[in-house]
Amino acid sequence: MNKYEAVIILNPNLSSKADSFLKEFETLLSSNSFKIIKTEDVGRRQLAYSINNHNKGHYLLFNLEGDPSKLIEIENKIKYNESIIRHLFINVKSHNGEDSQLLVESKTKKKDSEVEDISSKVEAKETIETEKKDNKEEDADKMEDKTKTENDSVEVKDE
Repeated sequence: MNKYEAVIILNPNLSSKADSFLKEFETLLSSNSFKIIKTEDVGRRQLAYSINNHNKGHYLLFNLEGDPSKLIEIENKIKYNESIIRHLFINVKSHNGEDSQLLVESKTKKKDSEVEDISSKVEAKETIETEKKDNKEEDADKMEDKTKTENDSVEVKDE
């Protein structure tokens, strides 16, 4: 049995149906005596170049073990699947247990965007609070000026 890594890029419009595709693909693999070692759903990512007028794709990564003759059958079955815009099977010597670079990058981007969202919300809140303080100080200055003006006008009348 050979070891393989597979990358499947799905039509980005079908990202919501990625789970159902994943189940179908796992069924196809198991029916062809392939053992799934690891599955990674990376999600939607920007493509390096447009494929079939798509600039993004939904990435699925697999670590597999199976018979090379069955791999040809699997490729023939998925070749005409319109949900798949690209696929690649690579023969590897061994599987490492680590997450793929794509998955690590997508997690990092997600965390960075969450941190940016939080920091932008905090900044917005601080800006609003600063503006409120400035407005209160301006109002207090206006009231002070108004009181001074009223006092000055009262003093002028007394003379």
